Amino acid sequence: MKMITTTEALAAFCTEAAKHPYVTVDTEFLRERTYWSKLCLLQMAYSDPEGGDAVLVDPLAEGLSLEPVYDLFRNKAVVKVFHAARQDLEIFFVDAGVIPDPMFDTQVAAMVCGYGEQVGYETLVRKIAKAELDKSHRFTDWSRRPLTETQINYALGDVTHLRTVFVELSNQLERENRVSWVQEEMSALGSIDRYQPDVEDAWRRLKPRGDKPQFLNVLVSVAKWRELEAQRRDVPRNRVIRDDTVMEIAASAPVNASDLGQVRGYSENAARGKQGHAILEAVREGVAKPREDAPKLKKRKPLSDAAAQGAALLRVLLKSRAENANVAQRIIANTEELERLAEKGEAAEVPALNGWRKDIFGAAALELLAGRLFIGFQGGKVTEREL
Repeated sequence: MKMITTTEALAAFCTEAAKHPYVTVDTEFLRERTYWSKLCLLQMAYSDPEGGDAVLVDPLAEGLSLEPVYDLFRNKAVVKVFHAARQDLEIFFVDAGVIPDPMFDTQVAAMVCGYGEQVGYETLVRKIAKAELDKSHRFTDWSRRPLTETQINYALGDVTHLRTVFVELSNQLERENRVSWVQEEMSALGSIDRYQPDVEDAWRRLKPRGDKPQFLNVLVSVAKWRELEAQRRDVPRNRVIRDDTVMEIAASAPVNASDLGQVRGYSENAARGKQGHAILEAVREGVAKPREDAPKLKKRKPLSDAAAQGAALLRVLLKSRAENANVAQRIIANTEELERLAEKGEAAEVPALNGWRKDIFGAAALELLAGRLFIGFQGGKVTEREL
């Protein structure tokens, strides 16, 4: 094992890794006190007949540049292998605007291969690599130096066993002709839209219940200001102002510092300061917006009795079809999508009506809703019969 602390050593490793068909990657980071994730450790490994190599990269080392890693991520001849990649990808995109290509997420592949819903890395290592992981450092402070030997071994295990997991899942996908299924999911995972937070939509995470136009307009403006301020200062949103305070401000639309100081959770001293002035400006911006510019809250109507019964039947069909195909149900359709399918049928815009999902479930679901497919229960399992 090597601890890489210089750009030159990192470049040498990445040059060697580029000669191999894949490299496994993981990160350790902190986010409790920041808006953006702080990368504290990068683990990478490749495999060859001589046993391969695994390294820890210290991104906190003075003068170290991760550009050799990003060059490797851009190399289309090398598959970059992750487990539950989303947060890792966000780190790389925020830092360098890079999304690894091509890539492979073993959590997604495991769902396609029948290992269950959002299966954890520890479970896959136990089932596939026949090894046990020490997860005692899962919540450690990875920014502290030096790392202990047990921390090093923990971190290495996240990429060394991942090689075995990747090879086995890849072979299973090949045998079952499901490689394209995972590739389809990787295209969605690699979309940069996932990693570019839209400050205009920051209000949505607050899940407002009120629908008055002024309230919503002010909420949009204040939530946007808070998001930008949190990004600028690189602190969690609630370190700027709390969620409930944002909602209170939107509801009361304070006109001046005295009004703002009366908002629950916000002090008079803060209201008269620089931040208070910025909040009041955001409030004024929201109040000045035309009522028709207020966002429209999507209120789902209760399912009709017929749609509710249809959704219940679809759940039975999905469970049966997923088990027969040895695929996790969740990757085919979730509860909300089943309800939309029951309501709108073929007009429902859900993933289950496209690609491999339609082959496994979607086409049969439409037949069931149209009354052309009968499902029953016989011999301890769900049966199907065309009518």
